[in-house]
Amino acid sequence: MLNLHQSKQLLRLRWMAFVIVGLAYVLSYFHRFSPAAISGDLQQTFHASGAELGGLAATYFYVYMVMQIPTGILVDTLGPRRVVAIGGVIGGLGALLFGMADTLAAASVGRLLVGLGVSVTFISLLKLNAAWFHDRHFATMTGVTIVLGNVGSLLAAAPLAWALYFISWRSVFVAVGAFSLLLAVLTWFLVRNNPGEAGLPSLRELDGKLAHQRYEGHWYDGLKVVLKNRATWPGLWVNMGLAGSLFAFAGLWAVPFLRDAYGMDRAEATRHTTLLLAGYAIGAFFIGMLSDRIGRRKPVMIAGALAYCLCWLPLLFGVAMSDFASYTLFLVMGLCAPSFTLSWSCAKEVNPHALSGMATSVVNTGAFFGTAIMQPLVGWAVDHAHSGGSATPLILADYHGGIAILMGFSLMGLVATLFIRETYCRYLTVD
Repeated sequence: MLNLHQSKQLLRLRWMAFVIVGLAYVLSYFHRFSPAAISGDLQQTFHASGAELGGLAATYFYVYMVMQIPTGILVDTLGPRRVVAIGGVIGGLGALLFGMADTLAAASVGRLLVGLGVSVTFISLLKLNAAWFHDRHFATMTGVTIVLGNVGSLLAAAPLAWALYFISWRSVFVAVGAFSLLLAVLTWFLVRNNPGEAGLPSLRELDGKLAHQRYEGHWYDGLKVVLKNRATWPGLWVNMGLAGSLFAFAGLWAVPFLRDAYGMDRAEATRHTTLLLAGYAIGAFFIGMLSDRIGRRKPVMIAGALAYCLCWLPLLFGVAMSDFASYTLFLVMGLCAPSFTLSWSCAKEVNPHALSGMATSVVNTGAFFGTAIMQPLVGWAVDHAHSGGSATPLILADYHGGIAILMGFSLMGLVATLFIRETYCRYLTVD
């Protein structure tokens, strides 16, 4: 049992770590989805085609994808505090470069550095959640994490579009870069990797259980344990299909699609993406809480994935919708899509606790691999279908192939949920 002083210290350090690293995670979501709101500005500034715009936006996802497994290794060995602090410096410098870039190449380098810097925040935050919260609350806290992160995605939608009426997109990213550097400093001095660093018992010990065993081997051997575990891999495909299609659409193509196919202005289109991302945040929280409450992962994941796939049908066929119907569709799509977030819990629970960073990073790679493929691929499909020149406006038919690609990946994610191993919300590696 903890005395009063220790209890207060535990709560203070727990929420300090969650809030500071959580704010860094907010920035990662802002960078992830902001190209949708500034797509027109970027095309005008850098004279970019659809494929070039998709490539610029996807640069973030390429490096984010590549960094997932290295991030898992780093947080399991060095600890999340150091990793997030260093990442904050790199991401902050990248945002400054992006905001001041005068060529498409310079902007791409800046976005690459942003992706490199913020790629470490999510896995680090999951590692902190596993250390500072009870095992039985992990999926719920993952949902809370997604809610927090989606503050960034919401800021990157309608609020960013509104701000662009008063300041330039360049000023926005310079300010975001400066804030990232501040969070790096706060992380270095205030965050602790686990209760043990503060002389406190682990959460499992407070529950009267044995503490999770430390992994004493080389990180390479630990990674092999995760990669050789067949139960790890289905989650990667779930993320690639469900998360990849959502991020590719909401992060870049939703606003141009709604503008060109349905005649919406930027403000109305970004209100749709705002609702989509708000639904994603709300859905992630309640899906995680529902899974923890009923003690099951797989049925919740399958049901959400199926509903999400069905939401693509009206967009695929260009169904005319009233404002109420279109807003409802985007909300439902957002509420159902985060069923893939349960794959992170499953990946953690089918592997040793000490390797939770590596396990979640492996499946999370799929989300950014899928997005990195789809953003330029959809741009290529739109450019290929467009028969007119650059001066000819795009129409609904030009987007048909691109939406079909997104739906196809979504269906792949749905199929992959069928192969997820049910963990019943507990570590299968613990007797």
